[in-house]
Amino acid sequence: MKNTLIPVIAIDGPSASGKGTISQLVAETLGFHYLDSGALYRVVAFAAKQNGISWADADALANMTEMLDIRFEHGAVFLGSQEISQEIRSEAMGKGASEVSAHPQVRSALTMLQQEFAKPPGLVADGRDMGSVIFPDAVLKIFLTASAETRAERRYKQLLERNVDADYTAILQDLQMRDKRDSERSTAPLVQTPDALLLDTSHRTIDEAVDFVLNAYKNVLNSSLSH
Repeated sequence: MKNTLIPVIAIDGPSASGKGTISQLVAETLGFHYLDSGALYRVVAFAAKQNGISWADADALANMTEMLDIRFEHGAVFLGSQEISQEIRSEAMGKGASEVSAHPQVRSALTMLQQEFAKPPGLVADGRDMGSVIFPDAVLKIFLTASAETRAERRYKQLLERNVDADYTAILQDLQMRDKRDSERSTAPLVQTPDALLLDTSHRTIDEAVDFVLNAYKNVLNSSLSH
């Protein structure tokens, strides 16, 4: 049986599938810790920009990444003493995150840092390779997705709500490019593992998706009690 001393729920999926919102709500409901692994890659992209390191320079990025002091506190993201929650949420940093995460050296440098987030009473971790690489023994794995068109529409509306100029066609093309890069990279590609439950949110509300994950976790607990 999988190690359930510190239960980990791993939620993987492509950009703008809603996994961050859903993961946070599941974590809050269960009283678990939350790991937004995508934010870590955005922090790496941001720190590289600050330090004049190219997003294409894998070795320099990896060396820098090992020295970073990254903290999540009450929904805010800190790099050292600097809060950078807003800065890392830009579209540019999203693009940067996708580029730096394609380097095996960077992924390797972040692996241990991510695993340290697993603390009692439990963790909900969202990303691209939480269930496949970082937490292969997660008690529950969810592959959360939606059609590219649905995801582009959601991202477009989010940007308009924040009074940011947005172009739906450009967003759709960018998401499709990110999907291709994420699923075709040689290290830790975005894949649905055989033991992950598929959750397609194209026609589900956030509440319905959260209920799906909570019910799946309840089933895991019940089945472990009956064994």
